[in-house]
Amino acid sequence: MSALDLTTLVERAERVLAQLEAWLPPAPPETDWSAHAYRWRKRGARGWLDAVKQVSRIEAGDLQHIERQKGIIDRNTRQFIEGKPANNVLMTGARGTGKSSLVKAMLATYADQGLRLIEVDKSDLADLDDIVHLLGTRPERFIIFCDDLSFEEGEPGYKALKSVLDGSISASGDNVLIYATSNRRHLMPEYLSENLSAQHQPDGEIHPGETVEEKISLSERFGLWLSFYPFKQDDYLDIVNYWLGVHGCSPENIAESRIEALQWALERGSRSGRVARQFARDWAARHV
Repeated sequence: MSALDLTTLVERAERVLAQLEAWLPPAPPETDWSAHAYRWRKRGARGWLDAVKQVSRIEAGDLQHIERQKGIIDRNTRQFIEGKPANNVLMTGARGTGKSSLVKAMLATYADQGLRLIEVDKSDLADLDDIVHLLGTRPERFIIFCDDLSFEEGEPGYKALKSVLDGSISASGDNVLIYATSNRRHLMPEYLSENLSAQHQPDGEIHPGETVEEKISLSERFGLWLSFYPFKQDDYLDIVNYWLGVHGCSPENIAESRIEALQWALERGSRSGRVARQFARDWAARHV
């Protein structure tokens, strides 16, 4: 082969490689371990921890009328930070009552002591084992946060989460916990037909069918279950008043907001902390 032919071949090969590089996704960036919060991102088959530059900050003191739940999750998180035994947590119940905000409040409280938060979408839960492996040698303490968690039949993330919570041949490490929120206590839909497989014993004992047991077993792998309930009217108004005070409203102005605050909740069909805070923003913007 002549030198000219070899040069032509090399040029063609370089053009092909350039085209392939244009089609292939870029390599994921290096993890910024100085951040306090991350999101798990996917590009094709590759995943990486994307540092959150501006963290949505909320303090534990901002969360009203969930003192019991707040105390339990604070104790569990503090034990985790101190290297003591701690549990994975499942928070279920009414929307807008502070489940997700409580997790963010733990980050605000303990970030300076080494706590880090990683938000993982339900669609990416199949990558949990990779995430845990990535964190295995880090000195920080990581909470993997799954918000609004529920599964349909056959979703791959179900088995991945179940494996990491309990039962995997590889331990998840003592620097990782999973905190999840859900509107479903058992995380998967249940059907009337599944109850037909229940067995009734002569002594009155009831054995649920295998399908029902499988669905309940995932929830049972969370060591702590915290339930959140809709707020009473007075509790809702207390939360409204708190946020109006935060936004600089005077006591007289806060007192005037009562009727409109109740109408605001009625129109939205919910007396939740989220609705209370939304009303407070609107009222303060118009009256301060």
